[in-house]
Amino acid sequence: MNMQKKLFSSTLPSVTLAASALLFAFSSPALADCERGALDAMYCDANGDMVADLPADESEWVNPDTLIFAYTPVEDPAIYSDIWQPFIDHLAKVTGKEVRFFAVQSNSAQVEAMRSGRLHIAGFSTGPTPFAVNLAGAVPFALMGSDTGQFGYTLQVFTHSSSDIFEMKDLKGKRVAHTSPTSNSGNQAPRALFPELGIVPGEDYEISFSGSHDQSMLGVVARDYDAAPVASEVVERMAARGLYDVEDVRLVWESDRFPTTSYNHAHNLHPDLVEKVREAFYTFKFAGTELGDEFEGVETFIPITYKDNWRVIRTIQASNGVQYTPDNLQ
Repeated sequence: MNMQKKLFSSTLPSVTLAASALLFAFSSPALADCERGALDAMYCDANGDMVADLPADESEWVNPDTLIFAYTPVEDPAIYSDIWQPFIDHLAKVTGKEVRFFAVQSNSAQVEAMRSGRLHIAGFSTGPTPFAVNLAGAVPFALMGSDTGQFGYTLQVFTHSSSDIFEMKDLKGKRVAHTSPTSNSGNQAPRALFPELGIVPGEDYEISFSGSHDQSMLGVVARDYDAAPVASEVVERMAARGLYDVEDVRLVWESDRFPTTSYNHAHNLHPDLVEKVREAFYTFKFAGTELGDEFEGVETFIPITYKDNWRVIRTIQASNGVQYTPDNLQ
């Protein structure tokens, strides 16, 4: 923990949720009138790809000696710092830059770090990705996937194996763990999809926010919650690490596949650097690395676009009335 605090203070000054909201409030002045869609006034989108354009003024392009990389908020950031080290070494070799890992404490702090220029490359969770795109100028370009181009995860609903919940209608009157308001699989997708299954979150059952998929699953195991919608990729990794006994839970329902964590670069990175960053991702092979052991079934990073691959997520968020503002992110 001391090492994490030192890295955080030396490379990315701590941003609490309250401070993050304050920093967002004092955004830079809007650019000259331009097409930007849902993007913040700091950015333009002249080509209609729904992500921030590279600044027209080359003096605004960023080419730092040290690249700051962050993965999504997780239960134990120290473990993931070690797991990501093989990739960080590869990224450093391809780009010729020093690369440092930033242990993210929250989605809000992560988005603010990229918006303020202190974070250059980041993996954003599925639900927060549109916030990162629209508020921080993040440009999604890769997902973890297979050599055949398959990727994604499912929304799964678990209950304790001893419970009386066997199908979705049995959730009525129960206490169900959602992860956080901005989470796709942990909150927004259930709110959009469950009504079609005859169950309305917040009306037919009580919602308790757990804070993370890990905590939702562990809460079901401990019977703190009657059930929980969670991302399949998270619970599979938890099971592989022995964090819970699969015999203690029962799968109630499973969705079609969603895109998983997006990997992004800041919109204002120098184009030559962006080319190298993308090369590093697309040439990295997971086999034989700790990262490959952690993300079972993943073999490579595959190219994606926000406009195409996040369409279903934007649809879900729109159905929930989500607006891409700092307040909604928190």
